[in-house]
Amino acid sequence: MRTDQLISVLLENRDENYRQMQIRLIPNICPDRIIGVRTPILRTIARELEDKDAFLSSLPHHYFEENQIHSFLLEQEKSFTIAITEIERFLPYVDNWATCDQLRPRYFKKHRCELLPYVSTWIHSQEPYTVRFGIGMLMVHFLDEDFEEAYLELPASVHSEEYYVKMMIAWFFATALAKQYEAALPYISGYRLDKWVHNKAIQKAIESNRVSPEHKQELVMYRIK
Repeated sequence: MRTDQLISVLLENRDENYRQMQIRLIPNICPDRIIGVRTPILRTIARELEDKDAFLSSLPHHYFEENQIHSFLLEQEKSFTIAITEIERFLPYVDNWATCDQLRPRYFKKHRCELLPYVSTWIHSQEPYTVRFGIGMLMVHFLDEDFEEAYLELPASVHSEEYYVKMMIAWFFATALAKQYEAALPYISGYRLDKWVHNKAIQKAIESNRVSPEHKQELVMYRIK
């Protein structure tokens, strides 16, 4: 499939019920920019696209689905250098949580040392979805064997009124409470986070199957009314 055939193929695979669901889930995207193509089909299109470089260069895209395909293509990239270059070129055009969270390059896990400075830069960006992406990368790659307590300061230092940034910070700390409870707890017990983020992190941790009943019982005490 060539890039010049892409929109026709997307329109041929429109699912109106799915489109309506997407419109509800991603309210900040103009409905006219959502075609309504299911993710497995988009992944297939990404695999079969012939002139991938031409597509990646054709920013900005108009349709939400084009941005999803862009993310799927970057997810496949095996070169860290190329992936970083292409992601930094793409991030200014990411305008919704779904595309942001879909951007998960597989090979970043092999290059954590090189990735960390970029994560810090993204988290300190003025663009909300760049910030969300940076915190997401920190959550995915730096809460396990490469964890250091200092990493918790990065999302804790972000104070934003953007809903999708606040939600990602809460998600990060809920995950940190599941994986690194003793290190993350002082951010809750010390009320280091903004009130909404604080309560949402506790809520998500309590809802998680990865947090022990004992820890959940302790977290309840720190809710802010």
